Amino acid sequence: MSKNDIAPIIIKRKKVVAGGGHHGGAWKVAYADFVTAMMAFFMLMWLLNATTETQRKGLADYFSPTIAVARVSGGGDGAFGGDSLSSEKTMSQTGRGGFTHQPPGGLSEFGAAPDAEQVASKETETLEKLQEGLIGKGGESLLREMALEHIVTRLTDEGLIIEIFDLENRRLFEDGSDIPTPLLLDIAGVLAETFDLVTNQVAIGTHTRAFPQVLRQNPAWVLATSRSQVMRRLMERQNFAPDRVQRITGFGGRSPLVEDPMDVRNNRVVLTLLRDNN
Repeated sequence: MSKNDIAPIIIKRKKVVAGGGHHGGAWKVAYADFVTAMMAFFMLMWLLNATTETQRKGLADYFSPTIAVARVSGGGDGAFGGDSLSSEKTMSQTGRGGFTHQPPGGLSEFGAAPDAEQVASKETETLEKLQEGLIGKGGESLLREMALEHIVTRLTDEGLIIEIFDLENRRLFEDGSDIPTPLLLDIAGVLAETFDLVTNQVAIGTHTRAFPQVLRQNPAWVLATSRSQVMRRLMERQNFAPDRVQRITGFGGRSPLVEDPMDVRNNRVVLTLLRDNN
């Protein structure tokens, strides 16, 4: 075979189209993104039409980074329209939270109510000053020297307790009755005037000495209750506000102070100037 008989070499180049041309899937991704965006748009339009102004404001406040969480509106629906039991209409404007009225003692610099311990401390200080003025600590007493012998005061968690008791031959009530003596009349007048300096509620309780068991009927309960009522009326006659009396109690002879239950020292009237939380 001669050289001229050699067949020529033919090279064929085939162009391969990536993705199969119009049969590829890239357009599907773009179409899915478009459908998702349209769905989000229609959802937004539906929500704008189905929600109230208050709810939309709540959503806007929630996503706003410049408004504190405690000052925004809830945006909810139902019986309270997005507000809680402790909210008010101007909460988001005033920042007063759930205070529908200004709390006792006013608002602090940052819009918060005074600390409970500060309020209690101030009340204790007021009661201490009242106690000092009544019994004459560091100064002149409001009561006469004879009346002071019948009074003991103490400050407790319940309030300022003022205990008035009988002494031998010097009684608060006529023996065995609820008729007050001039001594008790003087003491009631001073106490009413002193209590008028504050607004605290008052509790009145009366104790009696024990009576002999040979008696057919024990008068201690009836006598103690009756004397409490008499003490209340004596205070009211001195212009003491009747609505400040929170409770009246007759203890009978159940809580004697001295060992002898029949001792006259157990006859006593206890007035408690209550703290505001009682």
